[in-house]
Amino acid sequence: MTDRSTLLQAQGAAGTRILGVGSFQPEKIVTNDDLSKIMDTNDQWIRERVGIVERRFAEKDESLVDMAVKAGTAALADAGVDPSEVDTVILPNCTMPTQIPNAAAQVADRIGITHPAAFDLNAACAGFCYGLGVASDLIRAGSAKKALVIGAEKLTDHVDPVDRGNAIIFADGAGAAVVGAADTAQIGPVSWGSAGEHVDLIYMRDDRWIYQEGQSVFRWATTQIAPIALRALELAGLEPSDVDVLIPHQANLRIVEAIAKKLRAKGAREDMVVADDIRYSGNTSSASIPLALDHMRKAGTAKQGDVVLAVGFGAGLSYAGQAFICP
Repeated sequence: MTDRSTLLQAQGAAGTRILGVGSFQPEKIVTNDDLSKIMDTNDQWIRERVGIVERRFAEKDESLVDMAVKAGTAALADAGVDPSEVDTVILPNCTMPTQIPNAAAQVADRIGITHPAAFDLNAACAGFCYGLGVASDLIRAGSAKKALVIGAEKLTDHVDPVDRGNAIIFADGAGAAVVGAADTAQIGPVSWGSAGEHVDLIYMRDDRWIYQEGQSVFRWATTQIAPIALRALELAGLEPSDVDVLIPHQANLRIVEAIAKKLRAKGAREDMVVADDIRYSGNTSSASIPLALDHMRKAGTAKQGDVVLAVGFGAGLSYAGQAFICP
């Protein structure tokens, strides 16, 4: 036997919780009528197809990092957490214009978070749920104490402005959550995975433009996402009837409504509140779930203590969901 020291591992918190949330959207509002002036579309067609009334577009000089800083700062204020308390920054996104340097380190520095672990995470529209799951597990493992998770996207940099199948859908924005320790679990385990056999349904065409096979994605999402959401409830020890608020990724209002209908068929309540933020925010990919949560809290449709079920899905095809208690 050798006289070696014993390897140590960190001991983390018993549970985790969301301490606060925040969001940011650009000022520029783009209506369906605005889009009809530059492409063959109209307000009625867009509303019936995807449920969008208007969306926000960032200005040319307004970057993903700019929006993430504002959302992250708002989340810290909501949580009452000083930047000096944060030791980990996770930034889900799929539209950062350069691979390096990553967005997370830049955002952390601008917010005033000193020397945190900082990394980007690309799971496309499932990104925020992935990031929330990673943050929760890092804190439970003892690798982090407080984490800032920011989903941020500038999708308009990657959408062909005259491609009516995609240009009507995507928009810009950022949403954030501060995650910390709790005596009891207030964030459930993540239910996640991927369907790589469908990788060709959503991808970056010519290394520039986002392309998606809309009808195929619609069929996949309306059949596969409800079981993933139910699995998240099962992992958390909850029943569908326990859910107060459902926040699916805001991809398409018809998809959102189809997921809600399937969950109600499995026992979810008729008075379960269902996010419809896509109406006025569009599809903001990894930002859509935290954006919707922040807007619903401000509107009073998601209240402190509510059981929230979130599920994201998108390119990859990647998917993830979890239940959590509304802060």
